[in-house]
Amino acid sequence: MELHVNGRLHASESDPQAPLLWVLREDLGFTGVKFGCGVGACGACTVHLDGQAVRSCTLPAARASGHRIVTIEGLAASEGVPDGELHPLQKAWIAAQVPQCGYCQSGMLMAAAALLRRSPQPSDAEIDEAMTNLCRCGTYPRVRRAIHDAARSA
Repeated sequence: MELHVNGRLHASESDPQAPLLWVLREDLGFTGVKFGCGVGACGACTVHLDGQAVRSCTLPAARASGHRIVTIEGLAASEGVPDGELHPLQKAWIAAQVPQCGYCQSGMLMAAAALLRRSPQPSDAEIDEAMTNLCRCGTYPRVRRAIHDAARSA
C-alpha cells in the first residue's frame, strides 16, 4: 500500500485494514498523531485527508490510499510556511499558552487548521462547532482565543 503523507509517497507493508493512526505512527514514524480513545471521540488522532480533518483511529489505512494525508509534522509546509517556521496557529497556540499537558494539541491544531481553511474568520459558534476535540486540561477558552488570533494574523 502507498500513502501520500506530508507531500511524499510512502510504501507500507501494514495490513490495509489497520487504522491509519497505527500505520502513520508505527510503520511510518509520524508520532505527532496521538492515540487517545480509539473510537474517534477525542480527536487526538486528527489528521487532514485531502484538506478535511478526520479521526485516523477509525479510518482503515486502505481508505486513505490515493489521498493527500497531512499530519502535524507537515502542517506548516502544507500551507506554504517556509521550512523551519511554525504555522500561524502554532504561533498563536504558544502566545495564548494553550498547551498544558500537550497530549491533545496536535489533533486540536489539525482541527483548527481545517476550520480556518473553511472559514478564515470564524465566529465563536463556528469554533465551538468545529472543535470537538477533547482536552483534559480544559484549555478551551485559550483554544478559541488562539484561533481568533491566528485568523487575524492571516
